[in-house]
Amino acid sequence: MIKNKANEQKLLCKQEIITSIDHTTRIKNYDNISRTKAYEDFYRHHPEIKWAFLASLVSRNAGWSMTDLQGKWFRKALSMEERSLLFMTYECANWTIFQDAFPQLLLYQWSKRVKEPLFDLLEHFDVSQFMVHEWKEFWLNRNTERLMVALIINEQNVIQSPVINNALYKRLVFKTIPYRIQNFLHFSTVVFPTLNGKLFGFSVTNFDQLTNRIELGKRLAWLLFDAGLYHSFLAFSKSVPHTGSRFDYEQFFPEKRKRETPLLRTAYPEVSHTIDVSKQDWFHGQSTKKWFKVRKIPKNYELTEWFKHKQGQLHLLSLLQEYWRNG
Repeated sequence: MIKNKANEQKLLCKQEIITSIDHTTRIKNYDNISRTKAYEDFYRHHPEIKWAFLASLVSRNAGWSMTDLQGKWFRKALSMEERSLLFMTYECANWTIFQDAFPQLLLYQWSKRVKEPLFDLLEHFDVSQFMVHEWKEFWLNRNTERLMVALIINEQNVIQSPVINNALYKRLVFKTIPYRIQNFLHFSTVVFPTLNGKLFGFSVTNFDQLTNRIELGKRLAWLLFDAGLYHSFLAFSKSVPHTGSRFDYEQFFPEKRKRETPLLRTAYPEVSHTIDVSKQDWFHGQSTKKWFKVRKIPKNYELTEWFKHKQGQLHLLSLLQEYWRNG
């Protein structure tokens, strides 16, 4: 009888944890601003989960890309329909990753609190068996680097089917001339800013290719934690609240800059997403060793002047496309 009561209490406790995680994830997944802050806050309390800090900085970039579309230059270059589709591509990827990853982070937090691994509960949140295994391994061996890479691998696989391979986005975004031009000219770049006005990062090429995105994530992780710039990036993160506007970092450039992109919450209303109840696990026992391999890091990752030059090219291209669109 006592044993049965203990089991009932344990099941009740686990159900309370699941309900709590569902509720918190739903609130924090409101928009790009709330997601970014959630990642930042989590990392502040659990610095051993390095991926959370990486995710916060990449999420900032997603927000900047979103408001670019409502800024001066993209409004010249692209139609409202094209900009809306691009926004939804960024928003769906950002939302989908958070919906999958944040319950994992919260369950780790609960595991620390109760001092026992609760990772079997990940199945309730439709988390891949790949990550169930990786979290259990992390609890035993505390290999922070491997967990960070595993989360990078997982997040990019998670968005491959619903976002990258989505028929609508594939036809109207990834196969379009504007996307191909941006890809060819390296306009899509993930940057990590600093308070002294310097930008560091890497370009994204062939974003629709799974392995390319995983390799980009690994390069960004190296830049964040192993390039000797960690404290500069952390200082920026702590000092500058994320608004979604590139002015977040442009204000630190030596030359005076005017705000050319709006605040995200003034530019976009809340987006209602539908959870895919038929979500399939991307992992089927296939080998993932190739994604864990250490790759050569490019030497050029200080991008300040290069990035400003690319912005100038984008402005020129925007003007040309405006003239072309207007006949």
